[in-house]
Amino acid sequence: MRPDCVATEMIDDGRVRVTRFDFAPGAETGWHVHGMDYVITALTDCHMLLEEPGGESRQVLVPAGTSYRREAGVEHNVINDGDALMSFVEVELK
Repeated sequence: MRPDCVATEMIDDGRVRVTRFDFAPGAETGWHVHGMDYVITALTDCHMLLEEPGGESRQVLVPAGTSYRREAGVEHNVINDGDALMSFVEVELK
């Protein structure tokens, strides 16, 4: 069993929800479906293992200081696949 990541809500208003996620090595978000479009900005190099529906998984590196966006409906479990703390900020668009 993996440890849970730490999610710290920073803003939640009528337009956005901003959450910082901090992962010890091996920590995970747990399976979830994104209900809103969102943008991730990596605070550290993020060595992610993404578990996806149907038993698929893939490794992704999101370098510190870079961002990506996805649309609502993404389902996955995000795991810190590295050996250092992994942190990013997620902005969900309401």
